[in-house]
Amino acid sequence: MSQADDASFRHRFRLAVRWGDMDAYGHVNNVQFFRYIESARVAYLQDVLGSAVGGQGENVIVADCQLSFLQQVAFPAELTIGSRVARLGRSSFTMAHELWRGDAAAPVARGQTVLVWFDFGGQRPVPLPESLRARLLEYEPGLT
Repeated sequence: MSQADDASFRHRFRLAVRWGDMDAYGHVNNVQFFRYIESARVAYLQDVLGSAVGGQGENVIVADCQLSFLQQVAFPAELTIGSRVARLGRSSFTMAHELWRGDAAAPVARGQTVLVWFDFGGQRPVPLPESLRARLLEYEPGLT
């Protein structure tokens, strides 16, 4: 099965690897992968939730971000990043990410990000708004 057939990641984000993303070893530096999933995560929030990321009122903050590097990537390459919500909590949700080179079947990296719904005025986590929860449940079949 190719990643294009993998329906578990409805949201896809494509980006081109830049020459400057590589390090002295001749492959994409590990820090760049975190930036790649950040771009995919922001696109997901805008596309699925209609929400821009910002530091006023209430919005998401990153509580945890983990990545496993499975293959090296070098310039030139185009990556596809699949993102989905894997877990929905009271005041947080966990996003799963997989990164593929082009339309290859095997991922080059996979990881997850825990996002917390945060009140910037009160400087504390607060429950996810029901409207946000409803949009996530509508977009992600099987999510409970």
